[in-house]
Order: sequence, then structure tokens, then C-alpha cells
Amino acid sequence: MHYEWSFGFLLQYSRLIAVGTAYTISFTVATAVTGFAVGCVVAIASLSNVRFISAPLVMLVEVFRCTPVLVQLVWIYYALPVLIGIELSPAVAAFIALSFYAGAFYSEIIRGGIASIDPGQWDAGRALGMRRFELMKRIVMPQALKRMIPPLVNQAVLQLKNTSLLSVLAVPDLLYQGQLITSATYRPLETYTMIAVIYFIILFPMTRVARMLETRLAR
Repeated sequence: MHYEWSFGFLLQYSRLIAVGTAYTISFTVATAVTGFAVGCVVAIASLSNVRFISAPLVMLVEVFRCTPVLVQLVWIYYALPVLIGIELSPAVAAFIALSFYAGAFYSEIIRGGIASIDPGQWDAGRALGMRRFELMKRIVMPQALKRMIPPLVNQAVLQLKNTSLLSVLAVPDLLYQGQLITSATYRPLETYTMIAVIYFIILFPMTRVARMLETRLAR
């Protein structure tokens, strides 16, 4: 089968492509930052000895870790408004879903990083009269953060990939704009090739940074 490739028509859709790329990057940054904040709170709370606080948070983490992102997006957009009585826009529903999804994985990364510190470090800090907050700030977190950085960056890479599901809720991300272009031009090969190239351009530097950090920290 002979097919003539032609990418020139994409120039007239450059604005749509730019808007879609902006949505993809902004959603990635916003949900990653919010997810990291959620992950910090959940991780610290789950490490506490207060069972009635840690148990529900652990269950929340498992719910988001063990269900597909697509299901979470659809459920939060369609089912959550029925429960809370507040209608959510597609962008807000997508932001909530991706933030909590990222938070669930970030919390495990943070919790694992803190738990990996030798218990003797805690004992030494307490022997010096440090309170828990000071001990975490001066001894535990500086060491744990070095171990957390590579998986945190990798999770940010996955977060950007997950934004491709936003098109299900008609959020005008890069993939959604690609669908619009395809429906108007009937040239999906060039359109989705262009989308793949844009994702690669954004993600490749992130993966290299993650690899560089892993190598540097391993030394």
C-alpha cells in the first residue's frame, strides 16, 4: 500500500498544537506539585503511630494505586458530583484525579525514602536531644531526599504521559487537539506522528535527568 506523507498541513493548526502542548505541560506541572504536597502529608501521617489517621490514608493510597487512571478520571467527573452535589468541570475533575493519583505514588516514594534511613540515625538524634521535627529536618530528610529524587523524577515522567488521558474528558490537551485535527483533515498518520514527536521532545530530557541523577547518587 502506497501512502504519501505530507506534514505541511499541520502548519495551519499550529495554534491548536501550541494550546494543546501548553495544557499538557501545565497540567503535568500543576498536578505533580499538588501531588507531591499531598504525598508529603500522606507519607508523614502514615508513618505516625496514630492508627485512626494513618489507616484511612493508607487505604486512600491503595485505592488510587490499584485502579487505572482512566477509571479515576471518569469516576471523579461523573460519580463524584452525584455524591457531593457539586458539578465539576472537566479540567477540575482531571486536576483532582491526576493530583491524587500522583500523590498516592509520591507518598510511597517519600515514605519508602524516610523508612530506608537506618534506625540508628533516629536514635542518635534523640540522644542529642532533638525533637522529631528537628531530627527530620537536619538528619533524616537530607539523606532520604537523595534516595527519593530519581523515583520522583521518574514519576513526573509518568505523570506527563498520563495527561494524554485528559482527552477523554474533552480537556484540550495535546492528544485532544490531535483528535480535532484528525477529524478535520482525515490524516491521522501525520497528526499522531507529530504528537509522538512532541511528547518525545518533552520527555527525553526528563528521562536523561533521571538517569543522570541515579548515576550520580549511586556514586
